[in-house]
This record gives sequence, C-alpha cells and structure tokens, in this order.
Amino acid sequence: MRRLLALLAVAVLLLAPAAPALAQVPVGALLSDPSLYEGEITVQGELVGDYGYRSDGTVWTQLNDDSYAREPLLEGGRRTGGNIGIGVRIPADLVDGLDPPGGYRKRGPLVRLTGEWEFHDPNRGGESYLDVKELILIEPGREFGEGASLPALLVGAGLILAAGVLWLRRPRPR
Repeated sequence: MRRLLALLAVAVLLLAPAAPALAQVPVGALLSDPSLYEGEITVQGELVGDYGYRSDGTVWTQLNDDSYAREPLLEGGRRTGGNIGIGVRIPADLVDGLDPPGGYRKRGPLVRLTGEWEFHDPNRGGESYLDVKELILIEPGREFGEGASLPALLVGAGLILAAGVLWLRRPRPR
C-alpha cells in the first residue's frame, strides 16, 4: 500500500503543471507595446540619473536597458542610438547600500528588478513605471577610467609653445 501511495504521489508531482516562470522583458519590447505586459515582470539594466527619495518611503530612478548599459562608450562600446529606459519606483530599503546611479563618468549598478508594471497608472497622473518588489544586484557601479590622450597632450603643448613664441615676438611700442 505504501508503494502505491508513493507512486501515486510521484505521478501527481510529475503531471502537475509547473508554476509559470516570470519572463524577463527587454525594456525595448516593453516600450514598443506597454499595454501587452500586465502584472509582474522582470527587467534588467543599469540604474542611471539620480535617486529621487520620496516621503512615502520609495525611490524613483531610471533603469536603462540598452547597449550602453552593457558596453559603455568609455570602455570601447559603439554608438548604437539613444538610451532606452523606464521609470522605476523602488522601496528605499532596497536602494540602501547601492552605488549611486550612473552618469557620464560612472556606470551605475546593473540590477535585475521584479515588480508590477503600471501602465498609465491613474493614481500617478497616467505615469507608466515598474513598481519594484525585488532588486537583485548583478554588478556594482564603477568609475570609468578615462586616461590622458597622448595626441591631445601633444597638440595642447604645441599650442602653448606657439602662443609663447607669438607673445615674445609681439611688437612693442618704442
């Protein structure tokens, strides 16, 4: 009898439908037809701009999911068009300890965010954004190393030298 119950339990587990997995949605797809995505979604990208702390215990910022988030220009990435991003509303305690968001000389933290996609939220004046429930840090932020350019230094030194020579050879009143 025990064997029969064990076999029956295994059969039920094998035949039971699996819980639906959350699909990771590219931000470009989300922006191209935002009404398709209802409920909980997962997005991934770089936090950029500023952290806007609000009195309700949340932080608003921008999540960019474009080639620049993966391959920044200052690290050899190619120009591929504009930035692609969405607004995100994150509980402040999830942001505590994160590096500052990215900008020109700094790459922001790369994160995976899961939350409710709010498309034209009537409570927020029709704003569309991700109301984040979970934040997973993929890679911390970092400063970009932007070393001196030898050609630029040589041109600058040449211009300073030329200005000095011209100043010394200027006509003087007698």
